[in-house]
Amino acid sequence: MDMKRRIHLELRNQTPAAVRELVLDNCKSNDGKIEGLMAEFVNLEYFSLINVALGFPGLISVSNLPKLPKLKKLEPSDNRIFAGLDMLAEKLPNLTHLNLSGNKLKDISTLKPSKKLECPKSLDLFNCEVTNLNDYQESVFKLLPQLTYLDGYDREDSETPDSDAEVDGVDDEDEVSGEEECGHDGEADEDEDDEDEEEDDEGEDEDQEEEEDEECGHDGEADEDEDEDEDEEEEEEESGKGEKRKRETDDEGEDD
Repeated sequence: MDMKRRIHLELRNQTPAAVRELVLDNCKSNDGKIEGLMAEFVNLEYFSLINVALGFPGLISVSNLPKLPKLKKLEPSDNRIFAGLDMLAEKLPNLTHLNLSGNKLKDISTLKPSKKLECPKSLDLFNCEVTNLNDYQESVFKLLPQLTYLDGYDREDSETPDSDAEVDGVDDEDEVSGEEECGHDGEADEDEDDEDEEEDDEGEDEDQEEEEDEECGHDGEADEDEDEDEDEEEEEEESGKGEKRKRETDDEGEDD
């Protein structure tokens, strides 16, 4: 796929000003230069052009880059670039990471334009012929005193801090935070359990009170039934006594 069409696809209905990362790896460059990239990509921070050599002659220069004031990382690795770095400082004033590994750079002198970069942090030249020169690392650090890392190592031969470790560190912090949150959740669950137990106890107490009330109600009804039976018995006794008296009175009248 040619570079212009790839840029159009990568936009995905965005405006160039909204794009922060642009990857054009394995595209075709018919005239050996970057094609279709406009100055409207003012907020672009990461630009990758890895292996843009499928069409002849492939990518041989980045000299026609537009001015990208916010670009920090440029990766035109595995191409056929042999020169044309003199425009980097002017067009990429905030460039910090430059990966030129796998290109056709042969001499230290081709890197001299990089001296004008204000804040270069990392430069990669793996698999470039220039790395075969005697005192290659010492010569590059001398040429670019502001450079921090060359091919992943600093002047003291200490390796570049692993970005994955930083990510792991963030993950660890997230895990700790998660555990703390889980701890708080556990305490909340315990509190909820305590509340549930208290509610259950209260419910049991209420049930017991209701049962007692019901028992008391049954007892009251029983007492009332007993009182009614006693009243009926008394009435029957009185009624019997009245009939007895009446019979006695009748008998006395017959005797007379």
